[in-house]
Amino acid sequence: MNGFIKRVYFVYVILIIITVMIIWKIIFLQYFANIKITDSDISFRQEEIEANRGSILARDGRPLSTSVPYFQMRMDCIVPEESVFNTGVDALSLALSGFFKDKSSSEYKKELVTARRERKRYKTIGNRLVDYTEMLQIREFPIFSLGANRGGIIAEQRNKRNNPYGRLAYRTIGFINSQGVGVGIEGSYDFYLKGKPGRQTVQRMLGGEWVPVSSEEILLPSDGSDILTTIDIDIQEATESALREQLSLSDVFEGATAIVMEVKTGAIRAIANMKKDIGGEFDESYNYAIGHATEPGSTFKLATLVALIEDGYVTLDTPVDAGDGRWTYSTYTYSDAGNVGYGMINVQKAFEKSSNVSFAKLAVEYYANNEKKYIDRIMNMKLNEKFGLDIMGEARAVIYTPGDNMWSKLTIPSMSIGYASLLTPLHTLTFYNAIANNGKMMKPYFVENLQKTGVILQKFGPQEVSGAICSKKTIEQVKIALRGVVEHGTGKSINDKRYTISGKTGTARIAFDGKYIDSQGNRKHQASFAGFFPSENPKYSAIVVIYTNKTKENFYGGSWAAPIFKQIADKIYSTSPQWNDPIGPNPEIEKDSVYILAGNGKAIKDALSRLTLPKGVMVASGEWLTRDTIGYNLKEYEVITDSIPDVSHMGLKDALYLLENLGYRVKFSGRGRIVAQSPAAGSSLSKNGLIELILSDENINK
Repeated sequence: MNGFIKRVYFVYVILIIITVMIIWKIIFLQYFANIKITDSDISFRQEEIEANRGSILARDGRPLSTSVPYFQMRMDCIVPEESVFNTGVDALSLALSGFFKDKSSSEYKKELVTARRERKRYKTIGNRLVDYTEMLQIREFPIFSLGANRGGIIAEQRNKRNNPYGRLAYRTIGFINSQGVGVGIEGSYDFYLKGKPGRQTVQRMLGGEWVPVSSEEILLPSDGSDILTTIDIDIQEATESALREQLSLSDVFEGATAIVMEVKTGAIRAIANMKKDIGGEFDESYNYAIGHATEPGSTFKLATLVALIEDGYVTLDTPVDAGDGRWTYSTYTYSDAGNVGYGMINVQKAFEKSSNVSFAKLAVEYYANNEKKYIDRIMNMKLNEKFGLDIMGEARAVIYTPGDNMWSKLTIPSMSIGYASLLTPLHTLTFYNAIANNGKMMKPYFVENLQKTGVILQKFGPQEVSGAICSKKTIEQVKIALRGVVEHGTGKSINDKRYTISGKTGTARIAFDGKYIDSQGNRKHQASFAGFFPSENPKYSAIVVIYTNKTKENFYGGSWAAPIFKQIADKIYSTSPQWNDPIGPNPEIEKDSVYILAGNGKAIKDALSRLTLPKGVMVASGEWLTRDTIGYNLKEYEVITDSIPDVSHMGLKDALYLLENLGYRVKFSGRGRIVAQSPAAGSSLSKNGLIELILSDENINK
């Protein structure tokens, strides 16, 4: 009995010791232990749920930048039944290998079998995100076709920013880089676009994967607002196309910009910026329009003309001696282009011919003894205004004043012809727009409103900078002078009897390395044209500026910038018949130079009914029309449905309608009409198969 009691006592003591040790361990861990917890030790954590970023829209609501859903494909490897998994894993592995093309089917099978054995419930599938169409395709793969509850497929949505119109207005639309720094509208309105993120609790599973905890409450995100911009896609496309076409004519160009503004409101309808990259291609990578302040050149003579007329010193008929095209004042000789001597002319003629000698002389005659009066007049025109634009990157305009370190005896005559001051293209355009608007200067703006699901949350709009930059009488005079430049002067190459343009050419040398010309005689040029149209009742103002690299050649605004302005104006005017009669076809056009796109018969007939076609051009009847072998005729086209139809010579809109309604997916590149398709017409392709189209606007009659 005593032995039994001893054994019980011994067990009791052992239990007491163990209990004390456990209690001590708890106390130690609670109060004394210094334990560092890492992320890998946490079983639960709070995770942010991304809000849908708002879209950036053109003025008509078409998206310029929008968030497109992409999907990370995953698999819950323990959901499929044993028999289902074993039977379908080979076929699933083969399908995944063929789709992603990142590893063999045997490698995929090995990964899936291993993941199932390790009971992974969040196995990543594939080497990239997939789009919605691809996600639907993957859902039809073996095992996955059984759905989430039986096949284990998981499609985790991720949003990616997409610009449906490619690089169109890309610098103005902007972007947010990987460090979270933004430019353009994306950067300036990031707070409104990004919305408010939600939160959810996630749990770390075996294998290190984090999955949402379904039993925990989820704080849903609040989506971002949409931004309705002032950009007109059609005008923007015309502006960029005209710029690219002109830039392709010489290798010496290093950049260019063009802006189109609505006269009455100041709304920016188009803004294009082209900068040559390392590969020699032009792209929207630098915002010359608002961020590049240079000496403007002869477009500034308009400000000098306004000052001279407003102060009562001259009229358009006042005589001025342009002499032999050269005039020395103090230590500098001013000269006219080509050193052409215009002799005794009036102010109107001096402005039309952009005579440096005439304007430098006038500035010295009337302002050399009262420099402040000239500068005060320039300041009153708001040429150095800080606009406070609704996108970031606005450069500061610089107008020097007497007493500045940069001021000298030559400042007044130099400034009068567009040197000794710094303006961005947008500053120059805003001034010209004020002239077109009868003296009222409007603030340039890019955003109309913030909205969500079509409901306007905050509205912006026109703002006055100045009610009158000068008198109405002066405005009338300078409008005559601006029209004269296009009718008789340096801009006469773009004069058009069908509608009127007013404006001013500008040519300036650009300083580099502290000088205008290097030891080899190389110079950099800035060629520009600023103006408005139609002259009698202006609707739009615009400016074009082209920048060259070092060259020994001369580049003039009338020869290089004005033609771009004209192309843009032609496009706008021809699509705005309410201003005037639409521009009709040239009666001298030959039938073999006519090109009519293939496509929907009704749409083609409707368009051609408003035009006068050359004799001999025949257009057949039919739902779909295609190009005849003759080249300029259209014949009926019967759409085949058992193979890929021929969409060559069609526009993209008709081709997309035809192919997508037949169940195909379409990928395209380029612009213009369709010149190639792959697979070729007549080939077999399964429904939901991908057809690639190549578009071009070159060699259009071939």
